[in-house]
Amino acid sequence: MTLRCAVLDDYQDVALTLADWSVLDGAVDVRTLRLPFRSEDEVVEAIGDCEIVVAMRERTPFPASLLARLPRLRLLITSGMRNASIDLSAAAGHGVTVCGTGSNTEPPVELTWALILGLARNVVAESTAMRAGGPWQSTLGTDLHGRRLGLLGLGKIGTRVARIGQAFGMDVVAWSRNLTAERAAEAGVTATATKEELLETSDFVSVHLVLGDRTRGLLDADALRRMRPTGYLVNTSRAAIVDQPALLRALRENWIAGAGLDVFDHEPLGADDPLRTLPNVLALPHLGYVTRRNYEGYFQQAVEDITAYLAGTPVRQLG
Repeated sequence: MTLRCAVLDDYQDVALTLADWSVLDGAVDVRTLRLPFRSEDEVVEAIGDCEIVVAMRERTPFPASLLARLPRLRLLITSGMRNASIDLSAAAGHGVTVCGTGSNTEPPVELTWALILGLARNVVAESTAMRAGGPWQSTLGTDLHGRRLGLLGLGKIGTRVARIGQAFGMDVVAWSRNLTAERAAEAGVTATATKEELLETSDFVSVHLVLGDRTRGLLDADALRRMRPTGYLVNTSRAAIVDQPALLRALRENWIAGAGLDVFDHEPLGADDPLRTLPNVLALPHLGYVTRRNYEGYFQQAVEDITAYLAGTPVRQLG
């Protein structure tokens, strides 16, 4: 019997070109879906006949309620080795094997610096003016050299971001609940005693924490008020780490100079969402991991995951 496989959220229509899916011919019928789903009902209608599903990051959540409505599903693959939007316990309860793929840390690091540099030098505003025949130079850029970069989180990504900040001649500090002075020193970074100290003294604050119970809403209104009015917030991690209503207020009332955002509570971001149009926001559509090398790894390893599962020897299992 030929199994059915759906590759979800293939926005760029590239999934079938970045891996050799032909190795599954005769065993698996593969189809791709480009558009995001608006409801669980749409998901069930689209993939209810599938035994195998390949998901892209957290674009389509798989909570217990959805898994219960997919009785044919046997193998769920996610890009990356962590996906908080999949209920692993529920998956196991329904007999669904969940597997992941590798992921490179360099792309989100690079995008973090694209946002920092874009904010510091008003790249979007000046480029837009150039294209429109507007004024020649209308802003003053913010220097990076000699300024302080505060990192919330000093894991693999945060450490790489720190190295680039140091290359720019920035004073780099970091904080997380478990960060020690020794660990920070290994990265050539100073650990601040408190989150508040980091926020109050940094010119740029960049978020590189994993979303969890202890980090959800970590940057609330009080935290954002502690930032300098000339400071910038950059978030390429997870939107829920920052209290979104508080962030909107901070941007509208100029508690901070601006924000560079690549992650949002609801994606795709609503067409009328103010984060699309606020003048002190540089927003991107969650491009942190969207590079050719990452995608090639995701889809090639997804094929490997399917092949291994069919052979009865699943690899890269989660949960």
